[in-house]
Amino acid sequence: MWYTVNRKTFRTFCAVSMEEWKIEKKRSLNNIKRKKGSCAASESEKPVRRQITHRQQRRGKEEMAKKKKAAGILALTALIAAGVFIQKYHYYFTGTSSAPVRAKHNRDFDIPDIRSSVDKDQDGIDDQTDILQGARDYIATKPVYKSKYYSTGYPDDGYGVCTDVVANAMRSAGYDLMELVYSDIIANPWAYDIAQPDKHIDFRRVKNLKVYFARTAVSLTTDIYDISQWQGGDIVIFEDHIGIVSDSRNDRGVAYVIHHNGPYQASYEEDILEQRNDLVGHYRITI
Repeated sequence: MWYTVNRKTFRTFCAVSMEEWKIEKKRSLNNIKRKKGSCAASESEKPVRRQITHRQQRRGKEEMAKKKKAAGILALTALIAAGVFIQKYHYYFTGTSSAPVRAKHNRDFDIPDIRSSVDKDQDGIDDQTDILQGARDYIATKPVYKSKYYSTGYPDDGYGVCTDVVANAMRSAGYDLMELVYSDIIANPWAYDIAQPDKHIDFRRVKNLKVYFARTAVSLTTDIYDISQWQGGDIVIFEDHIGIVSDSRNDRGVAYVIHHNGPYQASYEEDILEQRNDLVGHYRITI
């Protein structure tokens, strides 16, 4: 009896255990399937993540390339601007000496000083010497570069431009450039091509002085190395600039120029003839 009961109990126990085992096995199989599914999902996500990473890297490279290109354009623009500035203003800073403290003179090259046979203002000083001294007297006032219109013609407030150096130099020798240029324009309008002449400003324009001196002054060589032909008191004209030839010279005998060419000019008297390539005229008022 005991054996029988226990046998039944044993069978019941085994049946229960088998059922639990089957359930547990099934559960385990389901877990394995889930894990496999999760792994499969993870594996499928990897290419997507890889694509996103590649896209981000490509975008980063493109942005870097754009920044480099912009920096290159900026650097090139700055370089071009610097080149233009140097080309336009290099003669402000170059020369044997910005102020001719070590300059040479005619005697250093055995060149005789030129004296004019005319003394327009009858002050006992010839025109050539008078014009040179007048230019020096004018720059001694240290005029500030500024282009303005004056109803009086000649600036009277400490400002001036390049043409004022010439006008004041000639004025000191007895020549009123304002009246002279205006009279020539009225008498020969075809030569100047001015629609409405203005006495108070026309003599302060380089383009008009080119015409005036070509018509009325003694034309001389534009070869700056023909040094004996360049004398203090001569007038030198460039494309858009004008000045008075100095009696100072550099080591090669090339004359300095007394001029006023801008607010950043190092000195009113400079060694610039060899640095400029726009020389168009060289004149002497009288001989």
